[in-house]
Amino acid sequence: MSNFFNIILDPFPITRHASRLFRHASRVTRHALFLLIASHSFSQDMKPLPGLPFQQTAPQAGNEEQLAMQFYQNREFDKAAGLFERIYEKKPSIFNYQYLFFCLVEIKEYGKAERLVKKCQRAEPDAPRYQVDLGYINYRSGHPDKSKKFYEDAVKKLSADQQQIFELANAFITRGEYEYAIRTYQKGKQLLNNTYPFGFEMAGVFERMGDFTNAMEAYLDLLETNSSYMNTVQDRIQMILSFDVNNEKNERLRKILLARAQREPDKHCFAELLWWYSIQQKDFDIALIQAKALDRRLKENGEKLVSLANLAISNEKFDVAIACYQYLVLKGAAYSYYDYSRRELANTRYLKLISEPVPQKKQLELLEKEFQDILAKSGNNPDHISLIRNLAHIRAFYLGKPQDALDLLNKAIHMPGVPAAEQARCKIELADIMLFTDDVWEATLLYQQAYQDFKSDVLGQEAKFKNAKLSFYIGEFKWAKSQADILKAATSKLISNDAIALSLLISENYDPDSNTIALGLYARADLFNYRNEMDLALETLDSISRIFGEHPILQQVLFKKGEIKRKQGKYAEADSIFQLLVKEYPNEILADEALMQAAALNEGELKNPEKAMSLYQELLDQYPGSIFVPDARKQFRLLRGDKIQ
Repeated sequence: MSNFFNIILDPFPITRHASRLFRHASRVTRHALFLLIASHSFSQDMKPLPGLPFQQTAPQAGNEEQLAMQFYQNREFDKAAGLFERIYEKKPSIFNYQYLFFCLVEIKEYGKAERLVKKCQRAEPDAPRYQVDLGYINYRSGHPDKSKKFYEDAVKKLSADQQQIFELANAFITRGEYEYAIRTYQKGKQLLNNTYPFGFEMAGVFERMGDFTNAMEAYLDLLETNSSYMNTVQDRIQMILSFDVNNEKNERLRKILLARAQREPDKHCFAELLWWYSIQQKDFDIALIQAKALDRRLKENGEKLVSLANLAISNEKFDVAIACYQYLVLKGAAYSYYDYSRRELANTRYLKLISEPVPQKKQLELLEKEFQDILAKSGNNPDHISLIRNLAHIRAFYLGKPQDALDLLNKAIHMPGVPAAEQARCKIELADIMLFTDDVWEATLLYQQAYQDFKSDVLGQEAKFKNAKLSFYIGEFKWAKSQADILKAATSKLISNDAIALSLLISENYDPDSNTIALGLYARADLFNYRNEMDLALETLDSISRIFGEHPILQQVLFKKGEIKRKQGKYAEADSIFQLLVKEYPNEILADEALMQAAALNEGELKNPEKAMSLYQELLDQYPGSIFVPDARKQFRLLRGDKIQ
């Protein structure tokens, strides 16, 4: 058993399970574990609690021990003291000493407690914890000046012995004397000529003191000493921030890391930690700066930038991803990520462009040319299948070239070496375009093929949902609903939510024994919208409102009109429609979503943050059970200026 483990067991007995953990842990890990175990100790400013750490291994062998523990737990310290005194005489272990000592202090038997400590001190003259116990007796008996003399003397007599340093610091921690514990570690570091930094130990004590800034500085000092501690420091920071309910520590940590990285640019560990932290916080702009800096300084191959780009795309931060790929492309064709980055740069530009409400034709044509240039140089390369698929989508849905798109996809499907999953994705895109061009039957066959090939995969579920939506478009409502009901249990949350919405739309507006004209018109309008024939879609939706003075589908009509107006870039009109829906149908299923859409429009496109805050607040007040409440609360707080994660 290591010396450090003996130190921990000596002043602070722990459970058998924890003992095994300490035995198999590394030295640094043991120190960190001790700080966690010690977190239940009491300070000088309050009476000792019955739930002390060493209580967890209370002996159960005899009735006397059990009775003593029961008295102690009931805070009947006078009764417990008498029993522990007899127990200690028979078995003078550190465990029994601790309980007897605390009982004597609690019943103010300071003289007896002092005699006990001095007796132990004579038996173990090199054990510094007894000096701290003497100081503690003086503190509790109302002599703080004498107490400090004992503490100062203990630190002064500290020798260059790592075991003794730990023991003294731990003794101070158990008495709540955190500043003396820090001084012990600092002096120990000097005595040992910095051979052991005591970084984790000091950081842990600062955390207990509520001094987050110095705790973080201690971790950074530790990294500066040895960058191999990076993973452990990251784990510790992550644990601290997970309990940061008000997000107060996040901003402080960000400033600390930025200051260190700027003050000591040659220390790669700080840039590395700042990059990691920025990724955790989804602060992609800072992450991009650090990723570039690290790539240049360490002459890396671009892995960090590729990783950041993928994460940025998943969070729809397309500009950050584009910047990552542009940086990698500029490295030149000799770099391993060159072809990949050039391809993904084009794909990311595509994602950004089609995410805009009204993509500009000129930009679409420039992107089409970029795709063509890359494909012309690569030949029949299966790695570029995503480029072919995206190029086909642009040509069919935006540039009025559906036949060119179909030819591209048919060629891609039969290209040698294309993985089965990519073939299925091409079939789904091919079916999308056929539905776009009104070739419904070929489209449904292709969706079914993709589903059959990947029944148990998200890819198959996507094909199945698109086929269900196709059935809805052409008025096959019963079949569409049955497929949507199956997909409610889809593994993809997005597909599951869409399936639930489709099933609900049909069930609320379809009755085989009544008129389904309204639902049929709505489905037709939805198909026009899918085909980017937005004026026809709006005309069809307006016809529903004219024909049916009252109908459950009218709230759906308003919501769809709002979506189309937003898609057209007519943001003010979209905002008015969403707010009209809330006014006309405040108790219906789409009211909260319409309110969220209106708030997002005012926050984003309409640049009206005050109105956005008002709408978010309305959602929080009027629809407290809405699934949009977490996002609404977050956006409201951001607009108010709160610093949140």
